[in-house]
Amino acid sequence: MISSSLQNAIRTFISSNTGISVLTFETSIVGGGSINQAYRLVINKKQKFFCKINTESRFPLMFEKEKNGLELLASKKIIRVPLVIGTFTENDQQVLLLEWIEQGIKSDRFWTLFGEQLATLHRIPCTHAGLNEDNYMGALSQSNRPLPDWIEFFIHQRLEPQIQLALDKNLLERRHHKQFEKLYNALPGIFPSGNLSLLHGDLWSGNFLCDQDSSPVLIDPAVYQGHCAMDVGMTTLFGGFDALFYESYSRQLPFPSNYLQQWEICNLYPLLIHLNLFGRGYLQSILSTIQYY
Repeated sequence: MISSSLQNAIRTFISSNTGISVLTFETSIVGGGSINQAYRLVINKKQKFFCKINTESRFPLMFEKEKNGLELLASKKIIRVPLVIGTFTENDQQVLLLEWIEQGIKSDRFWTLFGEQLATLHRIPCTHAGLNEDNYMGALSQSNRPLPDWIEFFIHQRLEPQIQLALDKNLLERRHHKQFEKLYNALPGIFPSGNLSLLHGDLWSGNFLCDQDSSPVLIDPAVYQGHCAMDVGMTTLFGGFDALFYESYSRQLPFPSNYLQQWEICNLYPLLIHLNLFGRGYLQSILSTIQYY
């Protein structure tokens, strides 16, 4: 549970940033991922907030980066994200406070709206790949050094850092790296055009909510500018999204003829992340993709 000293710091922060006079303060544990403590806070028996806590020295500025990502997505005024109350650090404990989202039913309308809104976000063009700051993908740092060319960015800012980490951890072998290098030669024919847009960056089934109006809410972003297939491809991992989502998305932004190939290659990045975080259970999925090249 939250220590009494950190509870006091949170109470003070809420009062300072919302104007609410905190008379009562209740906490309950909720899901928040593998690296965070997560809580629902109830203030004065009625106002609710979502609170995440982790260690600043272990994950420097993680919540500051998450706050920036949420605010960047919110600025597009397309897909709802939780309102950011703020973030602060107290005795090496970093805290992120967000609006609490009451959840609703994932209806057909929800999936149709989700596909339409994501495609609308992806239709806003960007001139380069990357972002003006680095952030995190799960528990790993994510380099976003801007590059004008998507393929160069994908190779040098997405695949290569994770491949090198996997080699260092003896999760990949040098012969696997050679297979990746053959894949790199094929990328210009697979991604012939940019299609660069702002991405959520970590869009799997655990990183969105359905609010009480059956509208999508994006959470836990790892934002950057990149090829839209990165977001859509990742939705097919770890459970996938409803078919209505893909039908609705493609009406707004039609998929290219080789979209399945693009998605499979884009998914090498999150699969490498999972390989480095969770081990060899993800190796075969990676090898089954690169062996064709």
